[in-house]
Amino acid sequence: MTHEPGDGFDAYAATAWPRLVRMAHLLTGDFHEAEDLVQTTLAKVYGRWRRIPASEIDAYVRRALVNNNLSRVRRRRVTQLLMPFLPEHTHHAVGGHAEAVEDWSALTQVLASLPARQRAVVVLRFLEDLSEAEIAGVLGCSPGTVKTHTRRALVALRAHPALSLLTADGEHR
Repeated sequence: MTHEPGDGFDAYAATAWPRLVRMAHLLTGDFHEAEDLVQTTLAKVYGRWRRIPASEIDAYVRRALVNNNLSRVRRRRVTQLLMPFLPEHTHHAVGGHAEAVEDWSALTQVLASLPARQRAVVVLRFLEDLSEAEIAGVLGCSPGTVKTHTRRALVALRAHPALSLLTADGEHR
């Protein structure tokens, strides 16, 4: 079953927005870039909305989000080659949630240290709870490649100094 443009799109976008922004934030490492990424992705999806089978909407949007992020990373590499430095990103704690913000900041910092495809695998596996086969479908690779990216990402994450500040039960040292 396909849809007419706009038929249910507004409701889908409103419902999916928080989940997509959370996923995009972990992919990009920056909240504002995450919102831009989701907005760009949803704009592209809107143009194809009537051709997307209803049963495949979430998978299609997830795949589009990851692909748009990988394109963003490629464009950023070109910018970094042309620019000697990029502006610093800052995050501020609001309303007494400093520890949660620090944890989130550490998580985004650690994820940002991973290559884009490894970061995508980690986010899809542990945030979106997708299987290896589903991740392979999103990334257009084999399940074995997903396993390799997951293994390498977990090794890098375990060794990252920002995560050494947390104990196994999530408490700060």
